[in-house]
Amino acid sequence: MAQAIMGDGITQITKGNLEEALQQAIGIEIATIPAYLSTYYSINRTPKQDYLEKEFTKLLIKKGTCQQKAQEQALELSAKIMVFANKAGANIMSVVVEEMLHMSLSANVKQSLFGNPVLVGQAPSEWPAYLPGHEPEFPINRAKLSTEQLETFKKIESPKPFDKNLKQVTAIPYLTIGLFYQGIEDCIKEYYCHEGYYDSERPQLIPNRGYYAQNNIDTIYYDKQHNPVYENAADAGGLIHVVDQASALAALAIIVEQGEGAGTGYDDNSEHELAHYYKFDQLQQELININAEFKNIFGDKMDVEQYFVYNFADNAETPDYPATIQAVSNLTNAMYSYLFIMSQACYRADEHTQFEIFMFGIHKSMLWILSSLCGEMTGFKYIAADGQQYTATATFEEYRFSNASSPKSQIIELFNQAVGGTHKIAYIEQRILDLPNVSLEGFLEPSNTPLMA
Repeated sequence: MAQAIMGDGITQITKGNLEEALQQAIGIEIATIPAYLSTYYSINRTPKQDYLEKEFTKLLIKKGTCQQKAQEQALELSAKIMVFANKAGANIMSVVVEEMLHMSLSANVKQSLFGNPVLVGQAPSEWPAYLPGHEPEFPINRAKLSTEQLETFKKIESPKPFDKNLKQVTAIPYLTIGLFYQGIEDCIKEYYCHEGYYDSERPQLIPNRGYYAQNNIDTIYYDKQHNPVYENAADAGGLIHVVDQASALAALAIIVEQGEGAGTGYDDNSEHELAHYYKFDQLQQELININAEFKNIFGDKMDVEQYFVYNFADNAETPDYPATIQAVSNLTNAMYSYLFIMSQACYRADEHTQFEIFMFGIHKSMLWILSSLCGEMTGFKYIAADGQQYTATATFEEYRFSNASSPKSQIIELFNQAVGGTHKIAYIEQRILDLPNVSLEGFLEPSNTPLMA
């Protein structure tokens, strides 16, 4: 049910399509995550400084710099790369963490008003992908870090429309994500004032239960003085239990402010944390400056990104890989897909079960198993159809689980297949065995089967 975009750019959302709009909002948040994660894992956040110093010293001496000065300059240049690589990784992961938050906030609003937020099967099935409903369309790739990729990220999070030439669409159209959410907010303000519209008894992911933390080890980097920098501010917003109009609007406001900024470019009252668009803009400018500086020193052929960015192929797919890598990729995709099965199960479970799923399942799968597998993927090289050698990467494709057995049992089988080809991943076995046993369909109905199998 596509609706019009008003003259001020705000999508026209009504009582008749608000439920659809909230589900579309969930899909928008989920669609961004594979692209952000792909770029995140393309960054070597801890390049070896000794190697960088030796490389730059050799190149500087070759250009006529005396050895002592070359060593001093190489030390400075290597430190610059190490700080930037670590910052870039922390920066992008901080956005991923908040996109997962936005998915949960949108799901909370839909759960309260209508129930049944759908998180499974919402990821793009083809790449390049396109944000559902965005006008104009623009391609989003699962690609390595580059100024071009950061430009795409800025388009995703842009606070301003960049083209108003609209065309026929099947999803509800919008010019920016912020304007889309403003349409949702306007509808809620006009039609959903009474508390009777909101069902606070339906399970949600709510604050003060440990479900959401602004920072983890992957959102922190260290500056040149080795001081820790936390990318996500403590007062930038977190989970909200949606029980009435005020809480619904507060949840939606967090999504917009973290993506586009609250008019200042920051998403927190202390003005510590930049909104997503401005994070990517700052990162892009820093990368442009680093490239310019290194080319100025070493010549136009210098590719500084080779020292901290893995050579991923754009939109790599599991069939592109040889059998050993395919097995690890299948396991990685199954873990990524299980993340959303567990997330959706949280909206179908009682409070105790919900806590178990989230704390023992989602935290383990995202922060330990999935992160470990994505890191291990970068240890593989392969020859692609174009004859070039690339570093393998997690593809974040949706894994289609069979109905014949539980997803967890299939993940265990995929692990056994993968570890048979490479023992590099053997250390995650126990963590996989400890995952909650959430069924593919069973979480839709109450179950007597214990989750912590």
